[in-house]
Amino acid sequence: MSAGNEEKKTVNIGVVGYGYWGPNLVRNFSELHQARVHTVADLNPKVLEIVARRFPATKTTTDFQEMIRDPEIDAVAIATPVNTHFSLAMAALKAGKHVWLEKPMAETSLQARALVEEAEKRGLILHVDHTFIYTGTVRKMKELIDAGDLGKILYYDSIRVNLGLFQRDVNVISDLGVHDFSILDYLFEEHPVAVSAAGINHFPGTPENLAYITLFYESGLIAHANVSWLAPVKVRQILIGGANKMITYDDLEPSEKLKIYDKGVSFTDDPKQIHEMRVGYRTGDMWAPKVDGSEALRVEGEHFVDCIVNGTKPITDGHLGLRVVEVIEAATSSMRGRGETVHLPRQGKSV
Repeated sequence: MSAGNEEKKTVNIGVVGYGYWGPNLVRNFSELHQARVHTVADLNPKVLEIVARRFPATKTTTDFQEMIRDPEIDAVAIATPVNTHFSLAMAALKAGKHVWLEKPMAETSLQARALVEEAEKRGLILHVDHTFIYTGTVRKMKELIDAGDLGKILYYDSIRVNLGLFQRDVNVISDLGVHDFSILDYLFEEHPVAVSAAGINHFPGTPENLAYITLFYESGLIAHANVSWLAPVKVRQILIGGANKMITYDDLEPSEKLKIYDKGVSFTDDPKQIHEMRVGYRTGDMWAPKVDGSEALRVEGEHFVDCIVNGTKPITDGHLGLRVVEVIEAATSSMRGRGETVHLPRQGKSV
């Protein structure tokens, strides 16, 4: 399909997995003007009965291969456990389908890189569902940072904790830290050069349930994320400190999720002032800018369909997904080495 198609052909989407996240994908894709949920695949026939009642025009199947063989389907959205991502996504790409893939996109960077290469070889869209990047709040943060309003960025600090939901196939870094890794990549367009993480598994036979992660950047930025499934309350907060202004983001706030503080520090090497405090503090006003309140998944779905129709690159493409998986691998390796520093290769953003 090309942008010049006057008839604006509808993009037929197949959704694989109707468990935790799949219903959200089906609902959002069903509401898009230029998309249609053609088929839902799941191994559980009882789940497919629910789909048939809610979306009677949508086909259902327990056979993924049947879905990707269907010539009417343009794209496949995969919302299954991460250990199935690689095989399902690779099969879909080889069948000529565009792919929407849940995060993290794969278990290993080797798998993620293979998916990126396959999609590029076939000229297909590979979109990774890092939903937070499509929230109005994160997009506003990006706008402020790119405009230079915050000045030199000094640090990023995040708390992302709650009680449960314990995962069986991924640790807490892959489940919760992945959000901060994608937000950091999007906001600052810089890959960390080193990672140090400490974490623990309190219950035998389950993945690590608590971790403290520190990311180091060549620019001098330092980022920290506290992630846990063992907190008595749910907290989703980010603090970004700039030399000129600072940002707080509380995702659980019903309004005014984003606040900007005209606060900062100044430092002088002026020998005339050496007898005085070399660090000065500035305190100004706080304001909460208006942000787009549209559902992030709806915005992301529209973006995915637009990329397919116009052949453009997704904001959260396979390259971003790959960089996130690399950070997950490094942080997990560091955690299992009791905090040892793991270095990542220096690299620029893909174009």
